[in-house]
Amino acid sequence: MIFVPQHDQMDCGPACLAMISSHYGVNFRLQYLRDKSFITREGVSLLGITEASAKIGFDTVATKLQMNNLDSSLLPCILHWNQNHFVVLYKISKNILTGKLIFKIADPAHGYIALTEEKFKNNWISEGEKGVALFLEPTEEFYKQTSEQETKISVKFLLNYLKPYKKQMLQMLVFLLLGTITTVVLPVLTQKLIDEGVSKKDLSVISYILIAQLAFFVGNIIFNVFRNWIMLIVGTNVNIRIISDFLKKLLQLPIKFFDTKLLGDFSQRIQDHERIESFLTSQSLITLFSALTFIVFFGVLWYYDITILSVYLILTSISITWSLFWMKKRKILDYFRFQQRSENQESIYEIINGVSEMKLNQFEEYNRHKWKEIQKKLLKTNVRILKLDQIQLSGFEFINQLKNIIVTFLAASFVVKGNMTLGELLSVSYIIGQMNSPVNELIQFFRSLQDAKLSLSRLNEVQDHPNEEHENQVPLLSKKYTEQNGIERGIYFKDVSYQYEGPRSPYVLKNINLFIPEGKITAIVGASGSGKSTLMKIFLKFYEPIEGEIFFNHLNSRDISPKDLRKNCGTVMQDGFIFSDTIERNIVAGDEDIDYIKLEKALYTANIKSFVEELPLGLKTKIGAAGNGISGGQKQRILIARAVYKNPQFIFFDEATSALDADNEKIIHDNLQSFFNGKTAVIVAHRLSTVKNADQIVVLKHGEIVEQGSHQELVSRRSDYYNLVKNQLELGN
Repeated sequence: MIFVPQHDQMDCGPACLAMISSHYGVNFRLQYLRDKSFITREGVSLLGITEASAKIGFDTVATKLQMNNLDSSLLPCILHWNQNHFVVLYKISKNILTGKLIFKIADPAHGYIALTEEKFKNNWISEGEKGVALFLEPTEEFYKQTSEQETKISVKFLLNYLKPYKKQMLQMLVFLLLGTITTVVLPVLTQKLIDEGVSKKDLSVISYILIAQLAFFVGNIIFNVFRNWIMLIVGTNVNIRIISDFLKKLLQLPIKFFDTKLLGDFSQRIQDHERIESFLTSQSLITLFSALTFIVFFGVLWYYDITILSVYLILTSISITWSLFWMKKRKILDYFRFQQRSENQESIYEIINGVSEMKLNQFEEYNRHKWKEIQKKLLKTNVRILKLDQIQLSGFEFINQLKNIIVTFLAASFVVKGNMTLGELLSVSYIIGQMNSPVNELIQFFRSLQDAKLSLSRLNEVQDHPNEEHENQVPLLSKKYTEQNGIERGIYFKDVSYQYEGPRSPYVLKNINLFIPEGKITAIVGASGSGKSTLMKIFLKFYEPIEGEIFFNHLNSRDISPKDLRKNCGTVMQDGFIFSDTIERNIVAGDEDIDYIKLEKALYTANIKSFVEELPLGLKTKIGAAGNGISGGQKQRILIARAVYKNPQFIFFDEATSALDADNEKIIHDNLQSFFNGKTAVIVAHRLSTVKNADQIVVLKHGEIVEQGSHQELVSRRSDYYNLVKNQLELGN
């Protein structure tokens, strides 16, 4: 069974399924299994893993059972671990000495682990002396599946980032060659110093050689200064390009992709670029410089004595093989460290952003303890990496030192026998010392390459994900939308249903049949959890319906460009975001040429003009991310102004005035009525006073439309809408 680490914090379920699939001979990409598992930001459920297993050809049985009912013949299986994680149990064996059971698991977050019966029980048993297990058996359909390997990143692909900097790289190569020449001359000068100067007691020769050594040394310093200068410029530009490519792709992905990721997963991926940049600009060039030095010294050592060279090469090959063996073991630990650093960043972000709520609810100690637990996990992983590094380094240094002693002994014996001069001995000793450095650099190069490929593969997970926009999609206001074909113009929902977590999960929306007339105001009301916000997100193409279709006149929403749709929509979402910028920029958003007439109208409509004029810097006042420094009502008014500034064809408001006081709400409500004139508006609201003048009101309950009509019609029916009004306004019978 191939071990598959989880790449992100919520990947344990798909990673377990990937391992079991590999055990039966078929490999799947982790992203493919993520999609099939209906993974969310909270992780994946056992139901989601079961659904994914069935889709790739497994027969599954999920059950609760006791320890003594675990059957070795049914392994490997997936276990629900510590009530919040999934692992693979792949073997149960007996300890030869004690006769006690040993349970061997593959934990996507920690690697292969062997546990005693007691420890296994503590982690697996949940309630009533039973634990949850998912048993999988491959069917014929499974073996028809074709293996899909994760994208392999080649060195050639990495070097593509250096193509725009060929001139600078050539300059660095010249400085490397010059530096190599100056380095190689030094042992020759050392030999001449002893054999021609010291041995013959010629002070003038000694003086000339020492001056030459100084000159070459100064030259080497100058070459390094220029090389490092170029390396800094190239490295910074490569850094920018890697992250820019990542962010560009990230912003092209559908909203649903972000629903499965935590902030720490993204920030840790962005930090990964440092390892890629280090490999491309510094480590690869240092290795190239070292390789050139090694080749030249190799030739010089060959000239001195082939026996010494042969011994050196044999022992060097052994030391490199030793290092590469331990590097393979280190690779898997890098995934664990990535994941734990991601958890760490998520925890810190939560502490900083939630400090007010923590103080209000005495949550400080719990969150601090939670952070300490993450640090302990990170420490354990770092200790494991350090142990491997120390084993690798200790063995490497021992073989190197042994090599130095043997070579020095051989050279000394040749001097004693008269086959080599004392100057040549010192030159050989110097060369051996200098050749050790390139070997060390080669090992560092392989480690840096491994790190860079792992980092780039994580960035590449984003690159491999399909974009939200497709080539065959058309603008919203295309001919098919604007043409008249005898139908009533507007938005049609036909049997639309939606689920968040797969076919067996609860319906958030079910069999929605709805017509939203063009140029009219439609209000959507209902209790919390009735599906109002989800319906709004489907309007905006954040999500695609699981079943059914949506038409904008004759145009199917699946054929509409999401970017163009949102361009024509003025939207205020329930969790609208305020950027860390000026009030003006928060309202005009990405508009480079600000239309101050439209801006003035937006400020008036949102009733925020007086608030802005009271500020010392007015519209240029900077406000914090997520609205720090402004009240909830002021934040909502800025969001409303942003939507009004666009002057769009469609208006979508989700609880746009929920944080406003009664006076401001009435003023803005009156202002919006004229703004809505001739536009298609959809308003989601809890406060029914804001929607009673809508052309039609749609009542949602448990994801279904239960009533539809005007305010007066719905009140007269004395049903769900009437009860909502009654409860909210405390009306009598």
